[in-house]
Amino acid sequence: MPVPVPQERLHYMDHLRALAMLAGVLFHAALAYSPVMSGFFPTADRQSSVWVDAVVWGLHLVRMPLFFLVAGFFAAWVIDRRGGTALARQRLRRIALPFLLAWPLVWLALSSSTGWAAMNVEHPSAFLAMVREWMQLPDRPRAPPNTAHLWFLYYLLLFGVLHWVARTLGLGRLGQWLVRRPPAWLLAGLPLLLLPALASVSAPHPAPEGLLPQFWAIAFYGTFFALGTLVHGQPDWLARAQRAAPWLAVGCVVLYATFLWRLAVELPGQAHPTASWLVAALEAILSVWLTVLCLLAGQRLLHRPSATMQYLAQSAYWTYLLHLPLLFALQYLLMDLTLFWPLKFGLAMTTTLALCLVSYQLLVRHTPLRRFVG
Repeated sequence: MPVPVPQERLHYMDHLRALAMLAGVLFHAALAYSPVMSGFFPTADRQSSVWVDAVVWGLHLVRMPLFFLVAGFFAAWVIDRRGGTALARQRLRRIALPFLLAWPLVWLALSSSTGWAAMNVEHPSAFLAMVREWMQLPDRPRAPPNTAHLWFLYYLLLFGVLHWVARTLGLGRLGQWLVRRPPAWLLAGLPLLLLPALASVSAPHPAPEGLLPQFWAIAFYGTFFALGTLVHGQPDWLARAQRAAPWLAVGCVVLYATFLWRLAVELPGQAHPTASWLVAALEAILSVWLTVLCLLAGQRLLHRPSATMQYLAQSAYWTYLLHLPLLFALQYLLMDLTLFWPLKFGLAMTTTLALCLVSYQLLVRHTPLRRFVG
């Protein structure tokens, strides 16, 4: 039988979820100065730095896996305490409705700002230059819609259905058996499960923004969602895994240095449309080990009340929804300026966060919107 989770508020889970959401602002702002993304990212600036790549790809490997793990944990938490019907109602109110309302607004805002930048920025990115040529075609086709950064909500809804199916059919027995074994079983076994998915896409793995679910994303992010449900059912797994934390940290340093070296050799593009098995293996191991390390660090360092962290946790959902259209608009305005790139980066990130937090305070925190996105 699963060990019951204590009834106290799990502050570290709330705080990790908030930090993972807010790290998205830093990540998306930094991509404008990434050499790896200079040929692909809409807001790619004339200036770039290898130090950006040294930081952002570590964030990329851990941020969304941690997000899905925490989401899976809380999904299991709600089911155990309130039942599946309560979870379904919560998912409709907190995920489906905000997604359906925010999606067209986000798509319109991003399309409008990108179209303006393509025609007005004097030093456009490679992506904007391509958009400019496309916009000047007399019979240009319409750009296909995508979910942009809201793909996370799209997959959360999908995983909610898959979670219900798995519970109904009793398909979680293998996972429950694994989580009762020594932690090394999961730490070694999960990367093997992720390897085929990551080898089927480019490295770094892309955002699954398409309207059709992608198999690799279901396999990759779904594994972390499932791990979150298993950690909820076997909470002593984290205590047992703490003993492996120093070894995981050392291993991550070595493997991440190797990953950055291979990434510089196997730049994404036509020459490398999919990751090599070596790079995919490095991504798989690092994503699992870094995510577990974040979870262990959060449990040790963040498991206490904090008014600041509580406020950030409450505002994080709104920030997630709002940040990308604001950030892109700001970075398009900064592209022609000759400021040193760290200044552009700092301006874009702090202004975006400030606008998100001010709008949360005015529009959400003390209004009925709080029940949906607060």
